[in-house]
Amino acid sequence: MSVDVKYRTQATATGGRDGHARSQDGVLDVALSTPKELGGAGGAGTNPEQLFAAGYSACFIGALKVAGQQLKVKVPDDVAVHATVGIGPRSQGGFGITADLAVDLPGVDREQAQQLVDAAHQICPYSNATRGNVDVTLTLA
Repeated sequence: MSVDVKYRTQATATGGRDGHARSQDGVLDVALSTPKELGGAGGAGTNPEQLFAAGYSACFIGALKVAGQQLKVKVPDDVAVHATVGIGPRSQGGFGITADLAVDLPGVDREQAQQLVDAAHQICPYSNATRGNVDVTLTLA
């Protein structure tokens, strides 16, 4: 599969889960903390799962808008995607993640909303990157 790349970005993490991450342009500049559930101290920093949840939910909204254009369905301005990302040991060894997306499309007929979600899941780069590797659940909120 080839990708016609239109945008690239770069970020660097140091110190692992109890370190720091910064994008090349400095717009993203965050402390990282390991959650207590993963054996860390917790703390004020974010973690990779939170960053993934934020990125996936924002990206999925973009895909919903593209799907809306294709299906000629107005995606409301107050659309929201609530992403829950889980992490834990895999039965095959190592660690894996899960993603649950609850999509809130206020004022959109439930059947049309489901069509938008299904189409967006085929469009979204995060969905395409995770397909076959990450258990992703989609629901209408």
